[in-house]
Amino acid sequence: MDRTGWDKTFAARFKRREDELKWLYCELYHGDMQAYEYFVDMLRRAYEQRPDALKALDDERERDPQWYRGHDLVGMLMYVKAFAGTLKGVRRKLDYIQECGVNYLHLMPLLESPEGRSDGGYAVSDFRKVQPELGTMKDLAALAADCHGRGIAVCLDFVMNHTSEDHDWAKKARAGDPECQARYFFYDSWDIPNLYEQTVPQVFPTTAPGNFSWCPEANKVVMTTFYPYQWDLNYANPMVFNDMTENMLYLCNQGVDVIRLDAVPYIWKTLGTNCRNLPQVHTLVRIMRMACEIACPGTLLLGEVVMEPSKVAPYFGTVDKPECHLLYNVTTMASTWHTVAVKDVKLLRHQLGQVFALPKQYTFLNYLRCHDDIGWGLDYDFLGWQGQGEVPHKKFLNDYFTGRLPGSPSRGELYNDDPRLGDARLCGTTASLCGLQSALESGDAAAVDAALRWDAMLHAFMFTLSGVPVLYSGDEIAQLNDDNYHADPLKWDDSRWLHRGDMDWAKAKKRAKANTPEGRAFAAVRRLEALRREHGVFDAKADIWLLNTNSDQVLGIGRWLNGQKLLALFNFSDEDQVIRLGEPERYTDLWTGEPRNADEIALAPGDFAWLLRTGRY
Repeated sequence: MDRTGWDKTFAARFKRREDELKWLYCELYHGDMQAYEYFVDMLRRAYEQRPDALKALDDERERDPQWYRGHDLVGMLMYVKAFAGTLKGVRRKLDYIQECGVNYLHLMPLLESPEGRSDGGYAVSDFRKVQPELGTMKDLAALAADCHGRGIAVCLDFVMNHTSEDHDWAKKARAGDPECQARYFFYDSWDIPNLYEQTVPQVFPTTAPGNFSWCPEANKVVMTTFYPYQWDLNYANPMVFNDMTENMLYLCNQGVDVIRLDAVPYIWKTLGTNCRNLPQVHTLVRIMRMACEIACPGTLLLGEVVMEPSKVAPYFGTVDKPECHLLYNVTTMASTWHTVAVKDVKLLRHQLGQVFALPKQYTFLNYLRCHDDIGWGLDYDFLGWQGQGEVPHKKFLNDYFTGRLPGSPSRGELYNDDPRLGDARLCGTTASLCGLQSALESGDAAAVDAALRWDAMLHAFMFTLSGVPVLYSGDEIAQLNDDNYHADPLKWDDSRWLHRGDMDWAKAKKRAKANTPEGRAFAAVRRLEALRREHGVFDAKADIWLLNTNSDQVLGIGRWLNGQKLLALFNFSDEDQVIRLGEPERYTDLWTGEPRNADEIALAPGDFAWLLRTGRY
């Protein structure tokens, strides 16, 4: 390999990783040195094309590789069109974003996708173009530059498992181009696809059954794990991996700081397996991690692994051979909403015990809601010991959160309802699931107070956990469900649009009015953010453990760092609770600023307490 003219910084970064990179790549691709050398040359080109301002940011973050693991990052997730119409519109709203205390901005898929066949932007037809109605790639780069000037990191989805059927590769494959067909999974008959179907689960059994579709233009069968218009890429083909990694680095060079690897567990397919979490997936992610460390080390990889903890944690890799920098704390999210419904913290306590036992360097994104549905991926073995069967329990949860259960204040809708399997998922905004929508509709002031108290408590719980808390846009003002999606011909059959409604800027203007739901929710979130930033005990380096509250209705979490001790309590019941922790020392209630005893703590329904003590122990 000719290294003449290599930049010294690039050469040094590459040399530190060369042995492992070459070994992994050549093992995966059977010693294909031509493909490997192309990959390395591609990394060099990506580095050379990287703007100087981003190279300076790389240098800064290389000096502080833990920059994202403190207690000052707060994220916000949004669809550009729903939030501000266009990328330029988002730039005009950066003052608001900063006012929200946000310094990590996740922009939902915004690359070119065919209207009506995009799954919300997850069927990309061109990885180098922005959806025209949202702007241009120059607009994205300009937004990223403005964000960097304000200390805001930018996250963008990288849809790597598949392309749109309208992607140039797919068009050529449809026309019979053998090289492009080799980038996907094409078969002359249903024989092999039928063998796959014997072991591969269906992602959307009701809305998109099966894992393959017939392509009449090519007169062949093509793998489509998610939807028929999303063609799975064949990562056993090194050209696919090389070109997709180059697409990823191109986005990094536009100023994207965090690359969200969408559906990453699915990217390697092997006949006779479930095509999930295969060893080759981890090899690919490890190589992508090294590619970023060489070409753009200021970039983080966020893995979308929506599975149980035993499947999630391996995507962090190891201390010596890390993979993703960040992963979603998805099971905690689902277990939290389970706890809201059942008013019993045993499962959540059990699940958090598993998370707290993981190494501190594992950094999770914590969230209450995201763009997607809530899937009930709970620990049913544990629930079975409590006498709760999976199917009836899912029905109970869905009945509760859709308001079908008598006494439930929640207002949500089901997604992908399959009565045969009893496996429906749930949609709805945080505020509506907490009961604010039904309270406002009934004009019940006490119910409004209760809903906002639950909303604040759940956000406090999210901010208590180590990692990066992420708000879904609109949650900061307790935005309600958008029932208007039913009338949209492109959205009516996908209930996830219930919580993906347009930002209500008229309601956002009420955020400064303390007597409005918007103002009360906004003040609570801002107060929680400020307290979290102020106190080092919320740092990822802190020890964290479960407190014994002697109550199955109240969750207790302890944190300790450098002489600061935090006791956090969360009442998930509908009744007043008094918790005796046996702590004789005096604490400060961070929420009120007043001294408070920790030996006997009274909590209203859906309320919380953050108690801090500073000193020697």
